[in-house]
Amino acid sequence: MQSRPQTPGTWLRAIAIAGAFTLLLSAPCSLAQQPASEDAARQAFNNSCRTCHSVKEGDNRLGPNLSKIVGRKAGSLPNYNYSPSMKEAGFVWDQDKLTRFMVKPDEVVSGNKMQPYGGISAEEAAKVVAYLQATSQ
Repeated sequence: MQSRPQTPGTWLRAIAIAGAFTLLLSAPCSLAQQPASEDAARQAFNNSCRTCHSVKEGDNRLGPNLSKIVGRKAGSLPNYNYSPSMKEAGFVWDQDKLTRFMVKPDEVVSGNKMQPYGGISAEEAAKVVAYLQATSQ
């Protein structure tokens, strides 16, 4: 087997690829579980959700408050007027369901009241979920 001389750039690329591959293998399956820095998570929530939602319990706005949303039955806050489809959704919010809802809300609950919201990237949704979990503890 013939060996070619390796340049420092080649070694650095090989190390970066190996590191990325190792990170990929050790990463959780769901984007919603990837950690986000506190600032990035708060900024993602502020950019995508704060106009209509609060993280303070009882502070319902145009949308319901998102305090302790993970583990809550969809459409179940007593003092918020949900759409009929959200009231009848029949599931409990978990990281995956929240992420998928933020990415494509109509695919998770058709007939929701989040118009004209069209969704965010899975990466941004993962940051928002991290923020919601951090503020609900």
